[in-house]
Amino acid sequence: MATPAEVQAGFERYLRVDTQPLGVRLLRPGEPLPEGVRVPSEALGEHWIVCQSIGVARRYGWAVAVGRQDVVCPLAAVAFGLRRPSERLAAGEAALGMYCEDPEAAKRMEEAVWRLEPGTTDRICVAPLAKATFTPHVGVVYGNSAQIMRLVNAALFRRGGRLQSTTQGRLDCAELVIQPYLTQEPKVVLPCNGDRVFGMAQDTEVAFGFPWSLADELLEGLEATHRGGVRYPIPVAMRATPVMPERYRELLATLPED
Repeated sequence: MATPAEVQAGFERYLRVDTQPLGVRLLRPGEPLPEGVRVPSEALGEHWIVCQSIGVARRYGWAVAVGRQDVVCPLAAVAFGLRRPSERLAAGEAALGMYCEDPEAAKRMEEAVWRLEPGTTDRICVAPLAKATFTPHVGVVYGNSAQIMRLVNAALFRRGGRLQSTTQGRLDCAELVIQPYLTQEPKVVLPCNGDRVFGMAQDTEVAFGFPWSLADELLEGLEATHRGGVRYPIPVAMRATPVMPERYRELLATLPED
């Protein structure tokens, strides 16, 4: 199986993404912190949320881990199993008025969140693949729509069919990490509002999450579809006779043949 560094090299070759592809590992209680990974609350005296940690890792190239004492976003803390939900959160209070018009819709939105069982995760560890000192559970790539399309092409090269992803337009850290982790299927995810505010996601970006068990298959799919002619940057159709303005065509007819 390819190493994380080899996967990153393949992605850089075929995708040319602007920020670094990441590996994410969900550290279990008692699992030691991987070498070279810093905890923001300990190293910097700052408390980071999950989307922010992903943004820092892919833009700064840092390996970071956040846990119960770090994550100040209640939605992410509950989704990743760092904390148990309160009655108010479970009732949809966080979504009411901001994302949903009434308590019933807000409760349904909260119930639809991808989440892990409380107590199953101690820390969320994120690092650029080239620097990962751990085996990821999930790979994460941000890119433009054409680059993410290439990953979809790669994911479907062997299996055919189509990818099915879910999105709420909120809490994309859960959709990007927990969704592929639980389903063991690659997913396309829209960066959410929080990711744009705290994680520095841009309006031109789309995200892609995949279980690490599919890393080799994605590399093979990228190479094979590249050979088949589906490439990035996308080549444009240039082999056509251009149509000149009428006056140009008239002037062309006046030019001497010799």
